[in-house]
Amino acid sequence: MSFPYKHVLLIGATSGIGLAMANRLIASGVKVTAVGRRKERLNDFVSQHSPEKASSVVFDITALDKIAQFADSVLQIHPTIDCIFLNSGIQRHYNFFSPTSVSLSTFDTEMTTNFTSLVHLTHAFLPSFLSSSEVRGIIFTGTHISLVPVSPMLAYSASKAALGAFVMCLREQLKDTNVKITNLSPPLVQSEIHDYEMGPNGQKLGMPVSEFTDLAYKELASENEEIIIGSIGGSTREQFMEIVDKRREAFYRIMQLLEKLVAGK
Repeated sequence: MSFPYKHVLLIGATSGIGLAMANRLIASGVKVTAVGRRKERLNDFVSQHSPEKASSVVFDITALDKIAQFADSVLQIHPTIDCIFLNSGIQRHYNFFSPTSVSLSTFDTEMTTNFTSLVHLTHAFLPSFLSSSEVRGIIFTGTHISLVPVSPMLAYSASKAALGAFVMCLREQLKDTNVKITNLSPPLVQSEIHDYEMGPNGQKLGMPVSEFTDLAYKELASENEEIIIGSIGGSTREQFMEIVDKRREAFYRIMQLLEKLVAGK
C-alpha cells in the first residue's frame, strides 16, 4: 500500500525520526520539503536526493509571530503540498527539588517547540487545507510519554500530554472534513534528542530508528489515524494498549454525553 500523500512538508527534519522519515518517504516516491533551523543539515539532506523530490526551508518554529507568514510563503512556493508532518521536538531534564537549577526560559522554549508552535502551524495551514477539494493530511509525532509521564522530563511530558489532547480534539472537530489527522506515537527511539542529557550514549537507547521508520511507514501507508509503535519502558504492549484504549473509550463517552446535552436530550 502506498503513502496517501504526494508532497509532505516535514517540520523538524534535520535529525532523528524526522530525517529518517524524510528519507523513507522520498524512497517511496513522495516529495519532501524539509524544514528546520540548521541550514547545513538541510543542504546536506537536499544534496542526497534529486531536486524533483527534495527541497528545504530554513525556519525556526518558535518564532510564533512569523508562522502565518511562513505558511503562506511555503504554500505559494510549493502549492502541491498536501500534508504537513509536525515532528519537531526537544527534550531536557529539570529538577524542581532544586529550583535555582531550573531555567524557566529553557522550560518555556521546550513547551513552545513541542506544543504551542505546532498549534500555530496547524492553525496557519488549515484555511488552505480545508478549502481544498482534495484530501489533506496533518501528521503529528507524539510519544507514549504523553500518557505515562517521566519525572525528570517535566516539560517534555507536559508538552506532549497537551499535544496528545489537542490532536484528539482536533480530529473530532475535523472528522467530517477533507483534513485527516494522524497521531504517530513512538516508543524510545535511538536519536540525538537524548544527547543533551546523556551525551552520544543517548543515541544507543531504544528502538533503532530504521526499524521504527519501517514500522511507522507501513502504518501511515495503511492510513491508520492512531499509530502506536511498541510500548513504554516497564510496561508490556498489552498493559500500555489498555491505557490507550481506556482513554479513547472515555473520550468518546464524554463526547456522546456532550452531544446529548447540546441536543437537549
